[in-house]
Amino acid sequence: MTANVEIFVEEEEAGDRLDAFLAEQLADLSRSRIQKLISQSQVWLNDEICDSKKAIVQLGDRVRILIPDAAPLDIPPEDIPLDILYEDDDLLIVNKPAGMVVHPAPGHYHGTLVNALLWHCRTATGESTLSGIGGVQRPGIVHRLDKDTTGAICVAKSDRAHLDLQQQFHDKTARRDYWGIVYGSPKADSGTIDAPIGRHPVDRQKMAVVPEEKGGRRAVTHWQVQERLGNYSVIQFALETGRTHQIRVHAGHMGHPIVGDPVYSAGRSLGVNVPGQALHAWRLRLQHPVTHTEVEAIAPLPSFSTKLLEILRKRQ
Repeated sequence: MTANVEIFVEEEEAGDRLDAFLAEQLADLSRSRIQKLISQSQVWLNDEICDSKKAIVQLGDRVRILIPDAAPLDIPPEDIPLDILYEDDDLLIVNKPAGMVVHPAPGHYHGTLVNALLWHCRTATGESTLSGIGGVQRPGIVHRLDKDTTGAICVAKSDRAHLDLQQQFHDKTARRDYWGIVYGSPKADSGTIDAPIGRHPVDRQKMAVVPEEKGGRRAVTHWQVQERLGNYSVIQFALETGRTHQIRVHAGHMGHPIVGDPVYSAGRSLGVNVPGQALHAWRLRLQHPVTHTEVEAIAPLPSFSTKLLEILRKRQ
């Protein structure tokens, strides 16, 4: 059925363009699809149809978007093994490996998490049992992890579950805790990084700490040192907000970028082969969208991270 999603604009979002606001709130929808829905008069701003993607939202505005049923999926299901941490009729939580893209995109039409999910979540007749709210290319996808970030990611099997989980991530009641190995050793044992993040002013493929008056959006990351290993440290990160590349950008901003990050720690030598950034979503906590009981999923570390830890500990 068509999903009817309603979102209220909060203080930190006031002044954003309508399409940017919706893209930030609805992580499962691409910005291009949101713009298309706006042009098709599927978005209301304070009870009036708004067909301008450049409209500016203000504090307290009510935005409603109708998301039609997804078109038949043309993405091939692929028999790719999944490390499933939790599953029932409404949702599943997967421990995503490094190198796996979450959903199809130019250059990545095969081998994605969505390809694997379409195989895993299919009926005897081959039909998908995933939520269709995310559209043709993102069925069931509620939130994302970067290609080389490993760990727990939640997937919705029904539209009802999708809308509820989406709201939990928007309201920040779904909690995500990360574990990472960084270069250097912070002076303090814990702290909070409150620094706005936006598109890099020069390299548009990157994000950066950008003042809010220049387009940055408030981003808050809490961190705590778990282990000091000479010139490296193991840090636990907890997200208060969910900006693109937030932990990676904030870790670099504090002077301790994530080990192996090809974008934000480029040029740093480790002497050990790491397939990507040593950043792992180790715990995901949320409320079950139907039973309303607490669900906690713990994702075991990938083998390359455990081997890296062994090497760094031996260097002590």
